[in-house]
Amino acid sequence: MLRKDLLRVSRAGGGYRPQFTGREHRPLAARVLGAFESHVGERRGDLDDALADLEADAAARNGDFKLVRGLAALVERECEFETRAAVPPRRVRRAAFEAAEAVGVASEAERETAVDRAADALGIDSRDVSASLYADRDVNRVLVDADVRWDPDTLLEQYDLSLAQTTLFDATEVRVRSNDPKRLVSAVKRLRLMYELEQTPEGRELVVTGPDALFSRTRRYGTAFARLLRTAAESAEWSLEATIDDRGRERTMRLSDGDVTVPDVEPVAEPDFDSGVEADFAGRFRGLDLDWTLVREPEPLETGASVMIPDFAFDYDHADFRLFFEVMGFWTPEYVEKKLGQLADVEDVDLLVAVDESLGVGEEVAARDHRVVTYSGAVRVKDVVDVLREYEAEFVADAAAALPDAFEPADDVLPLRDLADRHGVSEAAVEGGPFPAHELVGRTLVRPAVLERIDDDIDDGAALSTVEATLDEYGVDDASATLSTLGYRVEWEGLGGGTVRRKE
Repeated sequence: MLRKDLLRVSRAGGGYRPQFTGREHRPLAARVLGAFESHVGERRGDLDDALADLEADAAARNGDFKLVRGLAALVERECEFETRAAVPPRRVRRAAFEAAEAVGVASEAERETAVDRAADALGIDSRDVSASLYADRDVNRVLVDADVRWDPDTLLEQYDLSLAQTTLFDATEVRVRSNDPKRLVSAVKRLRLMYELEQTPEGRELVVTGPDALFSRTRRYGTAFARLLRTAAESAEWSLEATIDDRGRERTMRLSDGDVTVPDVEPVAEPDFDSGVEADFAGRFRGLDLDWTLVREPEPLETGASVMIPDFAFDYDHADFRLFFEVMGFWTPEYVEKKLGQLADVEDVDLLVAVDESLGVGEEVAARDHRVVTYSGAVRVKDVVDVLREYEAEFVADAAAALPDAFEPADDVLPLRDLADRHGVSEAAVEGGPFPAHELVGRTLVRPAVLERIDDDIDDGAALSTVEATLDEYGVDDASATLSTLGYRVEWEGLGGGTVRRKE
């Protein structure tokens, strides 16, 4: 975060937008870094003079001196300054003031006499007295380490993040979405903020405020909002909308993952698993070839005044349908009680719950109108797939009612999956045909005339690789099914390939 006086925003069109950096600012970032690196071993005052020259140069080039100061402020936090003095400055000042009082300093000569007396009292050289007298002032402290963690590009990234955080100092409410909602909710709770879940045309989002917002709009939670932004920005996909109190005028600021990133942090593309049971299930399920996509920790669900983030969701590839999936493992009695409460109050969605048999609460969960599978040690993928198949059968039946009585595509060769995609259904919904003008060869529709031409092009005794090349020319990729349909077999020759022979 930056000091508020370094804030740079645009209010064009009544909006509120941080003035982020671009590639054109990279040379300036490099010069700021260079100024610090070149002043290692020198006084802070000399460094400040160099930075002041950069500010003046930026202003002369129609730039913004606040940008230079903001970049410098970030770099300075990474640097180390120290006081260099032969004797602690406070001790030197005490000795010098006592000597000055005894001498009665009114001229330069008397000043030198006082310095000499102080040097004698301290047992150091007079020049060391002058050098140490105010060595602990900021302007005289020496830069000893400017080995910062940023290069020009990552410095600009950090600046943009810090600038965005600073704009939230005056926020009264924040609305945020993330592909890692569980991490987001955890951060909200850790920062002692309050949240509600709202449904918007873009999806569910967290509306975040603070306790005092129940009584009046307040900016006192701006720092917490700024910290929340960093958590959101560590995700691969996120968006944020903040209500800003801009000197008494309410403005709206919108940010997304295209605006701000966190330097040196790999975006969280997918949340970590809470348990080995979940990780094991996800690994085995994703190895299957199903018409369902597994989503890790989907959007939060309302559970009364709070939210519940299911462990998974299954999205059906051929319909707008999502089945949420919660793995209820063995935890403390308090956890079980809390989870049962959430399941009782969760909003009206399709929810499948895998319950550890040792909990003995499967019937209680089922009584809350949720589908239940039980497990011991590991969730059986087959049990879950069986549930998905039940839903899938309903979708296939519904889709079949809207399909034509027969399928007669104009293509000579058409994979079954492409036919299904054209009708927006699964392969299971179309594989039964009928196909008056085609023959179903494996999983591909092929016109009989094309099969005849393929048969004419195949020589008995040809190498399998040659035949596969011929099939590729016709757009047929299932050599085994096609050869079987045409009455051929393959004689395999170890690892060296095979020969196509007509069946006797």
